Amino acid sequence: MSESQSTFTKIKSFLDANAIVYRAIHHEPTRTSEESAQARGEPLEVGGKAILMKVGVEFKLFVFSAAKRIDSQKIKSRFGVKKTRFATAEELQQLTGLMPGSVPPFGKPILPFDLYVDISIQQNAKIAFNAGSLTDSIIVDTKDYYRVANGVTFDFTE
Repeated sequence: MSESQSTFTKIKSFLDANAIVYRAIHHEPTRTSEESAQARGEPLEVGGKAILMKVGVEFKLFVFSAAKRIDSQKIKSRFGVKKTRFATAEELQQLTGLMPGSVPPFGKPILPFDLYVDISIQQNAKIAFNAGSLTDSIIVDTKDYYRVANGVTFDFTE
């Protein structure tokens, strides 16, 4: 079983174990948030973009609406660090076994990182995301996502 399949399977098992209703969609490979939204038939805003960032000396996972952009100044300020950067494709592969664009919006127990969720996610009734691959997406109600994701919510986008 490939790493991406095991992440997809892990997510579905996690959602099932928590009695979360979701819709899984298998689609053509998508490289951008816009392509993903189109493949899912959902507005761009509903897309939950998950980005692994190095904040100071540790990696953290940030989730925000695909229609927004990260404001690294807000993140630096929140964590009291001078430097932040996106994980490289190599680091992402090493730390998660995933490729850019396939990272799901879950920290522990799915991915081994602290999870931070932007307030933009609350503005939609549902969240759609790539679930460990560029060809599999999951859509869940936002309230259910918040119930199981255990992320810390704050404003870090522009």
